[in-house]
Amino acid sequence: MTRAAAALLTLAASAGGSPATAAEQQAATATNPALQTIAFTRTMSAANSADPGAGASSEDAASAGIAAGTTSPALKPFSLIGVTWADPAARVTGSVQVRTRALDTRRWSPWRTLETDGRAPSDVRGSSDPLWVGPSDGVEARVTGARSALPAGLRMDLINPESQEAVTPRRVAASTAGGGSTGGSPSKARVTVPLPPRPAPRIVTRAGWRANEAIVKGAPEYTGPTQVFFVHHTATGNGYSCAQSASIVRGIQAYQVRSRGWDDIGYNFLIDKCGTVFEGRGGGIGRTVLGAHTLGFNANASSVAVIGSYGGRAVSTRVRTVIAAMAAYKLGAYGSPPAGRVVVTSGGSERFPLGRKVPLFRISGHRDAGQTACPGNALYGQLPSIRAIAGAAPAGLRMIGMGGSARAGNWYFTKGVIQPAWSVTTPLGLINRFEVWVDGVLRVATPAGRRSVPVRLTPGGHTVTVRALHLSGRSTVVNSRVFADTSAPVFSREPDVALRPGTVNLGAVPMHLDWTVRDNASLGSVRLTRPATVNLGVTARTRNVGAPANRPATFTVRATDRAFNFVSASVTRTPVVVSESGAQRSGTWRPLRNGSYLGGTAVGGSIRGTSASWRFSGSSVALVLSKGPRAGRIGVFLDGRPQGMVDLRSTRPLPRQVVWSRWWPQGGEHTVRIVVEGTPGRPGVALDGLVYLK
Repeated sequence: MTRAAAALLTLAASAGGSPATAAEQQAATATNPALQTIAFTRTMSAANSADPGAGASSEDAASAGIAAGTTSPALKPFSLIGVTWADPAARVTGSVQVRTRALDTRRWSPWRTLETDGRAPSDVRGSSDPLWVGPSDGVEARVTGARSALPAGLRMDLINPESQEAVTPRRVAASTAGGGSTGGSPSKARVTVPLPPRPAPRIVTRAGWRANEAIVKGAPEYTGPTQVFFVHHTATGNGYSCAQSASIVRGIQAYQVRSRGWDDIGYNFLIDKCGTVFEGRGGGIGRTVLGAHTLGFNANASSVAVIGSYGGRAVSTRVRTVIAAMAAYKLGAYGSPPAGRVVVTSGGSERFPLGRKVPLFRISGHRDAGQTACPGNALYGQLPSIRAIAGAAPAGLRMIGMGGSARAGNWYFTKGVIQPAWSVTTPLGLINRFEVWVDGVLRVATPAGRRSVPVRLTPGGHTVTVRALHLSGRSTVVNSRVFADTSAPVFSREPDVALRPGTVNLGAVPMHLDWTVRDNASLGSVRLTRPATVNLGVTARTRNVGAPANRPATFTVRATDRAFNFVSASVTRTPVVVSESGAQRSGTWRPLRNGSYLGGTAVGGSIRGTSASWRFSGSSVALVLSKGPRAGRIGVFLDGRPQGMVDLRSTRPLPRQVVWSRWWPQGGEHTVRIVVEGTPGRPGVALDGLVYLK
């Protein structure tokens, strides 16, 4: 144990029941419950010794340590602690350590070292970084290892962010998300399509964390376009819950204003370990507020401080992404590529003198501009990945749908109104907006949270482009080919039916249905909807059908294109069966009876020149005879003109066969006559009748 620690414990032990020390008197008479100060009151040797009773020698005086402590009932609860001294230019060369007593458990914490990130021009006192200790009611501090005399006026500043005095109503508007800057905003070409406001990341405003606007000194100042974004850590420790984050921010504001003498909290933004962003210095989230965060480099800059200490602990993936989003939001608004570099001019600091040109990453750590360990080794090592996230183009952009259309190959077909839908793998917090372009012309722009929008197209082929715009300013596009079609398909040949070869039954006369349909873009489907629903396909032009004899039959074909335009057309015909008895016959015919014939009867003829004829009015006609191994041949005459010979021979008996047929585009009066050839060695022919379409 050091001599300083031994003396300190003696001092702390005597504070409870003996006359009040100077430190206790100062705490007891404090008029501000949000800020209590305790002066260091005891000088002792900082030399290490195993002997707690060893006294300080004259040689130790130059490196003397000072200790202070109190557990007095007059001490009001506090949650954040820092050490300050009178001269802001002076330094504490030793290690300043504190420990506190928890308000709920009454247990003392281990000794913790306060970090110091250097001074700022607005400092009225020198100071360490504040440390979040949680609700406490006792404190002890010590300085060890001092190599020179400690600065005058050394004291502990205790902040209670929950004090009523520390939280006052807002006096000024603290944030204007998306607002302009007095330093100017990026110029934008005039467009006829309204653009959604550039989105600000989700942020707890000053009103949300209950900033003390009563202690703010003066109106906010503004600087030029953001050229560099600095990453800090608050060095307040990681032993906090995210429910305490707003209280920590209030404590930092109180410490920086009351203890360090600043106009307001110095950081532009703060982020807790859960990824919640807090608005820092007032003046407008979307404006270029001049902060007090990076000595010599506050102009044309913005900053974020991660609440906690990140020397040995990296931030989470979520926090890393949120830092990147904040950097892209501030830098991208002015066309500054977050992954790039910039040369800035120092305003004067301990590291870079006034006027020095300093090359920096656009996203830099505090240590890049000053003599400090901030933002901690672990977080500093994550800056390359943060730059990559902040400066990337949107990733994984793809079309996931095209409402109001149908896809065929590489094309979408629509009647005119489409609703493209898309997705990205980049977190939406990093997306500025989405845009839909048609043939190189911007048609609509949507906020980042909206990933589908309707667009009307003129008839014809188009290139539809979805563009995702990152907060950094970079973009990614995906293209689709879309054909807008408002015209229905056209039947260049409307449906019609004709008799065809096959077996005739009274319940099903064989016919074929024919049609020709075209579309100016692409057919989607062709279907038979009457008398049954059948998919006919888009390339077919004919299909075998059947219908009962002597009854009207209607066939309806519906053609639909890829854009869902459709047309229907129908044909109605009656297949009339005329038996052999209805023919005008000459020569020798003999009656035939068999269940395989139509109606069970037919007539047979074998003598050359035997004939039969029918007269009818229709659009198609067919002769019905039996075929078999010994069947003969017939000659066919249509309207008196020969049509050739028909050989009825087959390998097996086939009754009721259509052996010859004709079709006309228009119905009319016709005569069909058959003549038996009388083929040698064959017994003749079996005539069943004639069928025509009426």
